Amino acid sequence: MTRTLLSRRLLGLAAVAAIALGVASCGGGEKKASGAMPTEITFSILSAEGQASAGPLWQPLLDDMAKATGVKIKPFFGSNYTVLVEAMRGEQTQVGWFSAKPALEAVDRANAEVIARTVNKEGLDSYQATLIARKDSGITLDMVLACGKKYNFGIGDAQSTSGTLAPMSFLFNPRGIVPASCFKTVRSANHQSNALGVASGVLDVATSNSVNTVFMNRENPVMAAQIHDIWQSPPIPESGIVVAETLPPALKEKIRSFFLSYGKGTGPDADRQRQVLAALEYSEFRAADDGYLDPIRVMVADQKLTEAKAKGDAAGVTAAEAELQRLRARAEVQP
Repeated sequence: MTRTLLSRRLLGLAAVAAIALGVASCGGGEKKASGAMPTEITFSILSAEGQASAGPLWQPLLDDMAKATGVKIKPFFGSNYTVLVEAMRGEQTQVGWFSAKPALEAVDRANAEVIARTVNKEGLDSYQATLIARKDSGITLDMVLACGKKYNFGIGDAQSTSGTLAPMSFLFNPRGIVPASCFKTVRSANHQSNALGVASGVLDVATSNSVNTVFMNRENPVMAAQIHDIWQSPPIPESGIVVAETLPPALKEKIRSFFLSYGKGTGPDADRQRQVLAALEYSEFRAADDGYLDPIRVMVADQKLTEAKAKGDAAGVTAAEAELQRLRARAEVQP
């Protein structure tokens, strides 16, 4: 492991610890005796730009959620998927908006369950991972897949569904491509940073997604105009709303009912709620359970198989192939 990678890992671990302590110190999610109704819970939100950017978009929904449940809702903004999963695992947050891969991590490692999934303005509950390059670069997908250590590449957070998992599963793994061996440099960052890196010429190619394209066109149209997609993945599940299983059943049901009814119906209040959703680029929240994450489980199993093959781990390959076959049959996802 290089000194740079080691330093990044140590800094990442320090950030997880520091933010988890920060959430605890500011009273995130009062702990109560089992079955007792809390007076306050904490809602986690992934935001690369932090509270200043995401706060005004989410706060109206959180205010409505507090009114509907009778419980104070505190926001917790994090820029790192691992931090958000660990915060829920440590019972410092109780509800969260997660993209699909960290939602799976929360279900498997943080005693959480899915209650809803988001639906975009076009009525879709899926989106696409992308590979982006500058429009004037002349870089094509075939040129990228030829490798040769020619390009500076931006990949997503290791827990990012569209920034890492989907490009590996759908694009690189089937071709036996390892980014670290394919590109001149590989930098891991969030979607916004990678997009700006491509637009400014710091990066030649990067992973992104169709949601970030909408965000960039709205927030930074000058930069967005310099970027285009050179690859798009098959549809992948949109983000979901995850709750801690330890919450009282009555409160979980209130939260579930709130999301599934939000922005629906008629009248001024429903109209206002639809405006809140529109600002978040959503049209509704749709009922879902942990099963909606099955396509993500398939991609994770595919990644494990690739890693086992790279290590020459025969037992690991056999186990991963069996798990992949089982999951593909259950999720009805084609290889």
